[in-house]
Amino acid sequence: MKKLIPFLLIMLFFACKPGKPEADIKFNSEHISQIISEMTDLMINDVTNPPLAARFFSYACLAGYEVVSQNDSTYSSMHGVLNKYPRIEKPQGLVGYNYQLSALLAMMETAKKMQPSGSLLEKYQQQFLDSCRQEGFSEEVMANSLTYAQAISKNILAYAKADKYNRISNYPRYAPTNQEDHWYPTPPGFFAPVEPYFNTVRSFTLDTCIQFKPAPPVAFSKDKNSAFYKLLHDVYQEGANLPKAHQEIAAFWDCNPFALQDNGHLMVGTKKISPGAHWLGITAIACKQAKTDFPKAMKINTLVAISLMDGFLACWDEKFRSNRIRPETAIRRYIDPNWKPLLQTPPFPEYLSGHSTISAAAAVILTHYFGDNFKYTDTVEERFGLPARKFNSFQEAAIEAGISRFYGGIHFMDAIDNGRAQGLQIGEWVLSKAAQKPPVIAATSKTE
Repeated sequence: MKKLIPFLLIMLFFACKPGKPEADIKFNSEHISQIISEMTDLMINDVTNPPLAARFFSYACLAGYEVVSQNDSTYSSMHGVLNKYPRIEKPQGLVGYNYQLSALLAMMETAKKMQPSGSLLEKYQQQFLDSCRQEGFSEEVMANSLTYAQAISKNILAYAKADKYNRISNYPRYAPTNQEDHWYPTPPGFFAPVEPYFNTVRSFTLDTCIQFKPAPPVAFSKDKNSAFYKLLHDVYQEGANLPKAHQEIAAFWDCNPFALQDNGHLMVGTKKISPGAHWLGITAIACKQAKTDFPKAMKINTLVAISLMDGFLACWDEKFRSNRIRPETAIRRYIDPNWKPLLQTPPFPEYLSGHSTISAAAAVILTHYFGDNFKYTDTVEERFGLPARKFNSFQEAAIEAGISRFYGGIHFMDAIDNGRAQGLQIGEWVLSKAAQKPPVIAATSKTE
């Protein structure tokens, strides 16, 4: 399994030399990002869908952040901030632990229990503890830190269980309709829809999934003079004359957890990271570049993950309400039966664009902490053979992520523009909840 950062480099992350007193041993943002990378590798292995991936990231980060909030008075618990988040107490009488080590272990303990292949994290955790031992941690401190982590993780796992995701399997199997304006599975896999009941899961910050309900999509029409037909023709024309630069943008932001490539005699599956994993990778780059300290990095990662989860909840609620046809289906039916999009069409309805929504939301969080003009190089996709891309701001990246869906032939422009509008609102809402201040909702959202 490929690693974003090889384990052998973990020792270099410690800001100390072996033999230092335990009180002087510090962790940094890269330790947090490495755990997220390990979780991402498991998600690639398990073919975890994008909304579910955001759920896993959120609870793991919350476990780490809860430990931080109990030990650093600068940071407050999420009790009273997140929906139905419990008051979690520190284990009574526990002393002689390192809280940053406990925070990292709490992330691992939570991921191990939540992810289908989470048991594979056990080997990584043991290697991580071995590195801590070599750095000078005593067996007593490591044991106490793990005990603390497990106590916090147990509470977070109970909170996760109560979000009702585990009830989804009890719902009737979702059946696509045959209405001509509705979504229908697309080739080559003709996969069943992803998470049609995701809007039944408890959100972290939203009052309701329709709190930021977007304007309805442009009405379906076969009339060649209609607004819908213009949207359809725009996608078709873009795909027919796609510049190399647009192809590169589409490929960079593809983030399709499982795509099938038809090689004539054989279907080849390729696995990649989810859109949420990409944005947490960007978070890692920003935290490292800004030399963000451990507690702050834990909070930033947590809020980004929460914005991803709530972004997917709101977006998926709209997807299965409007249930709009994908460009691939409509173009083949009404314009060109042999047309294929550059990117593989994802298995769920078209409106809104999920990538546009969650990218805008994550960019709001990152901009709040790092500024409007934070220049960085996005190397997240390098391990999938794609060159790094440079950005002048997080919102510039979010806008590019959105328009990539148009270049790739899988979304209409109103889904991209209105998805971005929803994402901006959700990002601001998450920040306002975290700060317990009235939200400032973005007034403009058009793709630039």
